[in-house]
Amino acid sequence: MTIKPARNLTAHDKDFFDIEDFESRIVGSYNEGHASTSLEADKVHARSLIPAGTGKLRDFSYIADEIPEFLPDNCVGCMDCVTMCPDTAILGKVISEDTLQEGLLGLDSNSSEDMEKLWPKVRKYWDNREKKGQKPGRFGIFIDPSKCKGCAECVDVCGSKNALGMIPKAKMGEEVHQNLWDFYQSMGDTDQDYVNEKSVMDIMLREKSLLYAGGAGSCAGCGEATALRMMAAVLGYDHGAENAAIVNSTGCSTVYGSTYPYNPWKIPWTNSLFENGPTDAMGVRTRWDQIGWEDKKLWVIGGDGAMYDIGFGALSRLLASGMDIKILVLDTQVYSNTGGQASTASFTGQDTKFYSHGKAVHGKMERRKELGAIAAMHPGVYVAQTVTSLPNHFYRAIREANAHKGPAVISVYTTCQPEHGVADNSSYERSNMALASRAWPIFIYDPSKGPRFQDRWDLRGNPSPKRDWHRKKDDNGEWQDIKFRHFAIGEGRFRKQFDKAGEPLEMIFRAEDDRVSFWNRLQDMAGVDRVIPEDAE
Repeated sequence: MTIKPARNLTAHDKDFFDIEDFESRIVGSYNEGHASTSLEADKVHARSLIPAGTGKLRDFSYIADEIPEFLPDNCVGCMDCVTMCPDTAILGKVISEDTLQEGLLGLDSNSSEDMEKLWPKVRKYWDNREKKGQKPGRFGIFIDPSKCKGCAECVDVCGSKNALGMIPKAKMGEEVHQNLWDFYQSMGDTDQDYVNEKSVMDIMLREKSLLYAGGAGSCAGCGEATALRMMAAVLGYDHGAENAAIVNSTGCSTVYGSTYPYNPWKIPWTNSLFENGPTDAMGVRTRWDQIGWEDKKLWVIGGDGAMYDIGFGALSRLLASGMDIKILVLDTQVYSNTGGQASTASFTGQDTKFYSHGKAVHGKMERRKELGAIAAMHPGVYVAQTVTSLPNHFYRAIREANAHKGPAVISVYTTCQPEHGVADNSSYERSNMALASRAWPIFIYDPSKGPRFQDRWDLRGNPSPKRDWHRKKDDNGEWQDIKFRHFAIGEGRFRKQFDKAGEPLEMIFRAEDDRVSFWNRLQDMAGVDRVIPEDAE
């Protein structure tokens, strides 16, 4: 359970809790490695309280030997790397020329020259603004060495722009990296005037959006953490930290988000049990409404088990209640917190605990449950299935959910590196591939759009929306259907479903039938006229 900083505590709270003491005595003992022998049992520990944002005091600099290097001459200011970073370890800022020059005065001439190069005049914030008669700004990308886990996802997201590259930390030295970060922080917040409202990624330029502070103990490159950061950014930017709270169901997000005494959240937050996060939230919402807090945003976070399986009954009851509560489902298609146990969100053919691949059972035999479609059958519920690799779609879903007067479910594809059997830097690529292969089609179901199903369902964002499979040209210029097999072969959880030559086996064909069947169902509900095979050309 998190609480607000000391300045916002009641007199009663202050009698047993002191934020400064917590950060210096308790967090300090954990950072120094002697907490288990030096800290006594007290009222703070007994109540399982963790102050907001203590994750900022956690140091992960020992984890990786490499760190991203910013190459300013190639930067276009797209903010993709900042948006996708799961650890709030790479941030961007826009400042005026006057602010930059004033900050450089405190540096020696060589350091000043080097630092100024790290604030390029990118077209987005300099040239375009000058043309419009607006005050131009210098844009900078900086890396927090204490939060970066070296996953290199930011480098992959940057892609062909080549504005980021991984380098050994020893090349520049720990002190240099820290000095760069300290200078970035000393430049203050980005002025609101520099934020382009049409570019949704720009919201993370503002400090008020950074409500997921970093310091969470998630795996390097964690797909869940990116989704949490993006959801929190909307809450901070649109509503403010004082107008939102979270109920977190048991799962990975509670483990890496509340490893005592570190908490990445800067908003009120509480853990609940695996199966009753929605029920807990209904109690919070009821009390809020009683005291006149109807406009505050309440979100429930949960994974496959909390929403698909053991907690599905609680979720359904919440949706039927009509209460103004929003649910973010972190869909990894596996119980990551229990070491890869199968769930009803698992894909057909997936190799998991309880459905291990063997001679008789070739991975998971069942078809996957589609929570988004089930949620849409509840009256008056806003539903979206989305991916973090399409920020426009993700942010639209979160914002429309917040605006919806009633329950809303946002189910997001989240890569789990160890359980999916993929590399640390692959969340962005895997998310895109899941979308392209129909493994994870995106949609929005908005009951306010009209009385007919085809009015309410929106499949925009899916490639080749009228076809069974997305088509694109291969390296030889030949048209190719992108099927589930092309997604599955890139993940360790399906490796036993391919022969030595890389050809798919029976279970992959069964999985493909399941995926295209669900996609066809979405097309029908959205009123999409499908292209039949003989008309494909």
